[in-house]
Amino acid sequence: MVKFKPIVFVNGLVLSKLALFMYVPAALAFFTGTPGSIQFIEAILITHVVSLLMLHFGRMSHSRMKAREMFLLTSSVWVICCAFGALPIMFLGHTSYTDAYFETMSGLTTTGSTILSGLDKLPPALLLWRSLLQWLGGIGFIVLAVAILPFLNVGGMRLFQTESSDWSEKSAPRTKHIAANILTVYTVLSILCAVGYRLAGMSWFEAINHAMTTLSTGGYSTSDQSMAHFSKLAHWNGILFMFLGGLPFLLFVQALRQRRLSQLTQDAQVRGFFLLIAGVTLIMSLWLWRHSALPYIDALRVSLFNILSIVTTTGFGLTDFSQWGHFTTTLFVFLMLVGACSGSTAGGLKIFRLQIAATLFHKQVRQLLYPRGIFPQRYNGRPVNDDIVRSVVAFTVAYGLTIIVLSAGLSYLGSDPTTAISGAITAVANVGPGLGEIIGPSSNFASLPDPSKWLLSGGMLMGRLEILTVVVLFFPAYWRDV
Repeated sequence: MVKFKPIVFVNGLVLSKLALFMYVPAALAFFTGTPGSIQFIEAILITHVVSLLMLHFGRMSHSRMKAREMFLLTSSVWVICCAFGALPIMFLGHTSYTDAYFETMSGLTTTGSTILSGLDKLPPALLLWRSLLQWLGGIGFIVLAVAILPFLNVGGMRLFQTESSDWSEKSAPRTKHIAANILTVYTVLSILCAVGYRLAGMSWFEAINHAMTTLSTGGYSTSDQSMAHFSKLAHWNGILFMFLGGLPFLLFVQALRQRRLSQLTQDAQVRGFFLLIAGVTLIMSLWLWRHSALPYIDALRVSLFNILSIVTTTGFGLTDFSQWGHFTTTLFVFLMLVGACSGSTAGGLKIFRLQIAATLFHKQVRQLLYPRGIFPQRYNGRPVNDDIVRSVVAFTVAYGLTIIVLSAGLSYLGSDPTTAISGAITAVANVGPGLGEIIGPSSNFASLPDPSKWLLSGGMLMGRLEILTVVVLFFPAYWRDV
């Protein structure tokens, strides 16, 4: 039976912290004399009042959550935070609540799809709030991937179960310690990224905003031109930190704790991610060099930036890669689906699932050749049991079906096939830009009808929470004993 009180209490707690972060853009608006202080104060008051009510009605003397409560809590936190995080965007951006919710969901899920235009002229407080949403969503998902999803056995994530995935009372101090270390690494890398952008010619405001959206692999920018507005050196800085944002953050913590870089270089996911980036970059940079007037070093920079922006699901715009040709567009669609490493801020299918599928394929071929042979599966030195394989297969099927259903829904609402299919992929994979004239890298999602934006918001949520975490809530068995 689902216990609602602790879920309400934790949502109230998270909502109270969200209200505290609203003070940052409110203070910026107040001290710089730019618009936004009144609108943010209004949003802060509403959020604080609701959070206090939730804390009051959800308070219990003691209650330890089980898996059933964790499924509902995980989804409800994202939904409720988006509901109230949208208020400043609606008040200050003068948008409808649908547009504000879409923008907020895109921010917190670090998708990067936007309905806003004229970013260069928007109030700084609004731009900072969008960046903060992505930064918070990035660290939120890392903790989710390290501590909660392995506990729930979602999508094969139990393969990465650690002390932080143990929800017994005995492990609570250890879990908090790991979460604190991850937050420290995340913050330090964000600061280094901001310094790098500042040295590359950005103002401090631009550097801080882009650092938050680079490391979170979110992709929100302060300019309509996105990263094309900034220097080549800024592009290289973005390349470095997008790559770091696509790596498992728990490995950063372990590498620093043991003072051994090999913790990163010996990991199968990291090696696979690096080889994928290197291989596709070599192919695409040679293609671009031969089919454009760019010198090879610029073709390499542009290719590598766009590849990392897509595969890490950051979604920064540099050039409209859909204009490069059918060959490169096909490669980019593949990269949209793949994603980066598990335990990073990136979305997508994740490298480890492709690697497990490859080992399963290899095992099946050997089994056909040697029917009586026994071929145990291992990944990163750990045994891959049938439970993990089934979980990976179930996730992959759900991933594909979600994209198909979402594409069909968008088509029914009037979107052309390119917009519908690429929109579904970019939402579920949390990438950002789609393909085509309407939602391509040079456009945004503002012109889509409201029902399409709600569909895409649901797709972004499902993609960020690994789909099955949300899908389980729609099964009658989940609610049967309530």
